[in-house]
Amino acid sequence: MAGFFGKYSAKIDDKGRLVIPSAIKSAVPADQLEFVIRKDMYSNCLEMYTKQEWANMSQAVRSKLDLAFDEDHMRYWRTYMSDTVTVVPDAKLGRITIPKEILDKAGIEKEVVFLGVDYKVEIWAKEELEGGSLSPEEFRMMGKKIAGRI
Repeated sequence: MAGFFGKYSAKIDDKGRLVIPSAIKSAVPADQLEFVIRKDMYSNCLEMYTKQEWANMSQAVRSKLDLAFDEDHMRYWRTYMSDTVTVVPDAKLGRITIPKEILDKAGIEKEVVFLGVDYKVEIWAKEELEGGSLSPEEFRMMGKKIAGRI
């Protein structure tokens, strides 16, 4: 599993292409440079997974569902899988094209921030990222709560 970390700025060019930062590309073996991108369920950003991580995660979710006999499970799975695309960076510059309708779901127009979050990369509209983070005080309090100190 690739471990992604760091924050990288990028711009979408006039043809709708986006260059994946080299630090992100180098975290994935060259013969496995294929990513799955979808809208995050909880935040106004996109999630980008390696193809293998996506397969592992999707299998874990699917294993909890009864797709043959539970209509709600099927509707959930259909929604979970919708608006999901596979992208392969071009060999020359490492550019990808994310369909406009998916970019629109996260409010992404021109400038983005790639945020490495261990097993995935989040892609944020530059102006949106600040609203999705904890303040320093919230971060400290959450750490204490997680550690059982509160």
